[in-house]
Amino acid sequence: MGSMKRKINLQFWWIAGVSSLLTATLITVIFFQVFKQEIFEDLKTYACLLGNSGVLEHREQLDYLEKFNELRVTIIAPNGTVIFDNYAEKEQLDNHADRMEVEQAVEKGEGQMVRRSATLKESTFYYALPLSDGSVLRVAKEAGSIWGIVIKAIPLIILVMLFMFGICTVVAHLLTKSMLDPIEQMAGHLDDEKGVIAYQELTPFIEMIQKQHTDIVKGAKMRQEFTANVSHELKTPLTAISGYAELIENGMATSEHAVAFAAEIHKSSNRLLKLIDDIIRLSQLDSPKVQIEYEQVDLYACAKECMDWLSKSARDHKITMQLFGMKEVVYADYHMMEELIYNLCDNAIRYNNPGGKVSITVTNDVDFIYLIVKDDGIGISKEHQERIFERFYRVDKSRSKSTGGTGLGLAIVKHILVQHQIEMELVSEVGKGTEIKIIFDRNAKKK
Repeated sequence: MGSMKRKINLQFWWIAGVSSLLTATLITVIFFQVFKQEIFEDLKTYACLLGNSGVLEHREQLDYLEKFNELRVTIIAPNGTVIFDNYAEKEQLDNHADRMEVEQAVEKGEGQMVRRSATLKESTFYYALPLSDGSVLRVAKEAGSIWGIVIKAIPLIILVMLFMFGICTVVAHLLTKSMLDPIEQMAGHLDDEKGVIAYQELTPFIEMIQKQHTDIVKGAKMRQEFTANVSHELKTPLTAISGYAELIENGMATSEHAVAFAAEIHKSSNRLLKLIDDIIRLSQLDSPKVQIEYEQVDLYACAKECMDWLSKSARDHKITMQLFGMKEVVYADYHMMEELIYNLCDNAIRYNNPGGKVSITVTNDVDFIYLIVKDDGIGISKEHQERIFERFYRVDKSRSKSTGGTGLGLAIVKHILVQHQIEMELVSEVGKGTEIKIIFDRNAKKK
């Protein structure tokens, strides 16, 4: 936040500096324009006074005008010849008929111009007025005297600039603080969903941050729980393997017991391998770079293949499996569909009762294709239904472990559904069984 404050302050300072400079420039331009207008008004007054005084009618009395050190007076004949000039010898001056101010005076009754004088070598203000005898009276003033006044005003202008910059700096600091303090307060209370949001424009941004913050906390908690569960789940078969192996190693097992112990070691090893395989598969599905190879998948054929794989497990658990429906093709990853159907059916077998049934149905309607896995097993109570797809979550922990379940099968199913953006419906009743319906959009195309 400190870096943001510095950036905002620097931007305000830059704006303040530019604004002060532009203000000073504007003041100078306006001051010069006003002063320029006043100079022309003064020159007009001088010209009118000289023209109306009658002094110019007596050319022999013009010598006193030479004492006007800052005011140049020139009388120009109708043909442009200079009759009198108090700053230069008239013989040295060229014809002035083409001077802009002289032309304007003849045509419009007065003329004014600012230009660099070839005689005075400086920018000069000229004002011309026609006289009754056809000649033109022109009075002029050097720009040097005007710029002298402007230069004298520069220290005051600089002082005003510094004062403005100082004020802007203080205001910038206060504005930055007032703008960012509410944001800092909100940043310190992201967990408070009812916290007051100072700027309503930030509401979507704050909500997004709060959601991300909640997701991060939830994700961290899930990872912590997952790590603890993995450790626990791995420890159980490893402890059994280590215990039975130690008994055999120490000669505490007879040949008859050794066979039984070896069978238990083999069973625990298989469970351990299955657990490791499921953990690795979940890790692969969690990866943002997981590749989904879409193709046309025959759900009916895929379900039949999974039934063949699970036939031994079904016989061992005394479960009857049935397949209904017909060929239905969906766009999906074939191997992921195999995993999905396998895990659903495996779960239905493990949480069933001896003599129970598991049915797989592939059917459709106008817009959707359905894969339905149904069993008549122990069922799932309402409080458990929202959590059965969590990792290592088991409705009946003792049953799952006794049947060799890892508690990760439905978590894998959930990942596959999310990856494919496929909908699912769950209907279950304790003691009557469970039905899981996977819903494929018939119109969905290859991604």
